[in-house]
Amino acid sequence: MSQHYDVAVIGAGAAGMMCASVAGQRGKRVVLIDHAGKLAEKIRISGGGRCNFTNIDAAPQNFLSQNPHFCKSALSRYTPQDFLALMKRYRIGYHEKHKGQLFCDNSAEDIIDMLKAECNLGNVTWRMPCKVEVIGKDGERFRIETDSGTVTADSLVMATGGLSIPKIGATDFAYRVARQFELKLVEPRPGLVPLTFDPAAWQPLVALAGIALPVEVETGEKKNRGYFKEDLLFTHRGLSGPAILQISSFWQDGAALTINLAPETDIAEALIEGKSSSKKNLGNQLSQWLPSRLAEEWLLANKFKPDARVADMQDKSLRQLGTSINRWAITPNGSEGYRKAEVTLGGIDTRELSQQTMMANKVPGLHFIGEAVDVTGWLGGYNFQWAWASGVAAGQAV
Repeated sequence: MSQHYDVAVIGAGAAGMMCASVAGQRGKRVVLIDHAGKLAEKIRISGGGRCNFTNIDAAPQNFLSQNPHFCKSALSRYTPQDFLALMKRYRIGYHEKHKGQLFCDNSAEDIIDMLKAECNLGNVTWRMPCKVEVIGKDGERFRIETDSGTVTADSLVMATGGLSIPKIGATDFAYRVARQFELKLVEPRPGLVPLTFDPAAWQPLVALAGIALPVEVETGEKKNRGYFKEDLLFTHRGLSGPAILQISSFWQDGAALTINLAPETDIAEALIEGKSSSKKNLGNQLSQWLPSRLAEEWLLANKFKPDARVADMQDKSLRQLGTSINRWAITPNGSEGYRKAEVTLGGIDTRELSQQTMMANKVPGLHFIGEAVDVTGWLGGYNFQWAWASGVAAGQAV
């Protein structure tokens, strides 16, 4: 016995629940299928359990895609203000933390409960945990064979996300379905991820693990250039913190990063100017602009003596030191991978999809939304905004 629905949504995360609730409230018969036993784990762990659910400043320029124009339609039709209006109906408190990032006052569970309630308002049928085994197409209808029976549907929405954080159930299922229907993919890779370095080359900097400071970081050129002013964190294996997570989405294998560890100060100029009046040694002088442990270890790693008097130093040496701090060029050898990545870059090629409806041009009724698509937001709530906006676009179209 198979059950027929107007719409089958596979993946009960942020995008999937949003899409199912919108379609259901339009009067469509919707089934929402997910292989996990626990609902929306990625929402639950986001923002330290408080869910950074959007960014008040979300705009197309905050997203990466091979077609940067693709996201414009969905984002303009469902904005952060629209999501806030929904939260207001459910009396969910929130606050802004940093650079437009919005978090729940209480818990990410509030967002999950809200989306669940919205699905229930649309009489959405839940199937979870439920494993999809085969997807086929019989004429106009999609056939979804699961471990709890067969479902048929006029429209199929793939909302199964990308490859990031496999321990909470991430899979390549959306990509497999895309390939099955001969849709092109943009090669997926980890995004918003800590970067690693050659262990031997990194050895002199291992002692810096745990130090955090505000920096400027950049990589790439022209339209592929990324630049951020955020906090950086030294780790045992490399670099992390918001600055590095942000730049990792722009970083290409083999490219260098340029990092300014003292964005407010021209170190060489300040040291040379201070030579005549300073009685301090190099370590103490540098501690005015850098955390003292960083100042000391940095000098040692760059073959300077921390106890050398600034007044005795040659201008040339001070310029060399200044450049190493204000224009630190370093080339990662890789990243911490999907295990630590917050998102997946790449995915379903947007040239295969309608930007109005998220439907595959070649396969009527088949839609892809959320992280599965080649649209990736910056760190700070942008990826959830894409989930909501793309989910609504498909939910209104199916």
